[in-house]
Amino acid sequence: MSGPRQRLVILGSTGSVGASTLDVVARHPDRFDLVGLSSYQRMDVLLEQCRRLRPRRVVVPTMQRATEMRQALRQAGLGTQVQAGAQALCELAAGDDVDSVMAAIVGAAGLPPCLAAARAGKRLLLANKEALVVGGALFMRAVAEGGATLLPIDSEHSAVFQCLPLERSSWAQRIDHIVLTASGGPFRTHAPESLHDITPEQAVAHPNWVMGRKISVDSATMMNKALEVIEAHWLFDLEPERIKVVIHPQSIIHSMVVCRDGSVLAQLGTPDMKVPIAYGLSFPERIESGAPRLDFTTLQSLSFEVPDPRRFPGLQLAWDALRAPAGTTAVLNAANEEAVAAFLAGTIGFTAIHRVNAQTLERLPAKLAADHGLDELLELDRRAREVARQAMTGLAP
Repeated sequence: MSGPRQRLVILGSTGSVGASTLDVVARHPDRFDLVGLSSYQRMDVLLEQCRRLRPRRVVVPTMQRATEMRQALRQAGLGTQVQAGAQALCELAAGDDVDSVMAAIVGAAGLPPCLAAARAGKRLLLANKEALVVGGALFMRAVAEGGATLLPIDSEHSAVFQCLPLERSSWAQRIDHIVLTASGGPFRTHAPESLHDITPEQAVAHPNWVMGRKISVDSATMMNKALEVIEAHWLFDLEPERIKVVIHPQSIIHSMVVCRDGSVLAQLGTPDMKVPIAYGLSFPERIESGAPRLDFTTLQSLSFEVPDPRRFPGLQLAWDALRAPAGTTAVLNAANEEAVAAFLAGTIGFTAIHRVNAQTLERLPAKLAADHGLDELLELDRRAREVARQAMTGLAP
């Protein structure tokens, strides 16, 4: 590589995507300069990352955590700067000494720093799907007005992106529709009537991917795929009916583009997030990711299924929310975050997640102006969480 190293920030460095990003970066020390990291929890992991990789700055959620981290860094002989809070996170993402931001924070909390990076014109590697699910038009305006480069990191959206030409203006005339693939999660073959008794431990045991607990539950309900449908709508400027979903249990084909002439373009690979991460980091080039190579001689079959609405009733909410007034997708996301957290805490059952989501959408119609800003979105998010918690009242685990 010639020229200066890419100055990189990783938001959510202690999660699965953040850890995979650091693995790829460590393979290419001549290409990347690690400016900063952030973490909401797992301070011990963040400290170890600082010892190993020596970032210049880190951001933690509270002043107490910041004080503890500063003391631990001093004891380790490190001069890493420590800041705390949501504003510090936005400042890290928009810093003048930053070229690229890996947005790997889970949930709606990732929207403000993603907006800050977009408005500052950064190269934004988006693994935080909620930035688009919640932010929608506001986020895409920020990308356009800031001149940011938006690169999808979710394996499905990266797959679609890799199948398309670099010139975005040609996408509309090429695409008939896209097909997002889904593994079906751990309960793909379970009888629908048995799902009420699913435990959190069963729900987070994904058969193909190593992910965090919240995303693993979303995969088990296929709400993860519902959120990805919404994300794809904004990333590729596609009407809802031009986004399809198919279950592909082997997770080898990561998604497909069906062209207007009937050709189908697919991106294949082993189920390892390091592949889309490496592509995002090096785009438009390609670098070694460290992921195992796909061996076609060992593949016994590639199969596909229609998602069963009895097992995955939440999937349809994606298209319903996209056709509803602006802000409805933000309501859906907030309800789902609250419901999944309650399920993981053992206060509601697995099948109650969908009931909470559907009831919240019914009880809180979104009414956002076309020119709404971040404050209005955050207020809608807050209200949706209140309504979701009310919907959980009396729901036994």
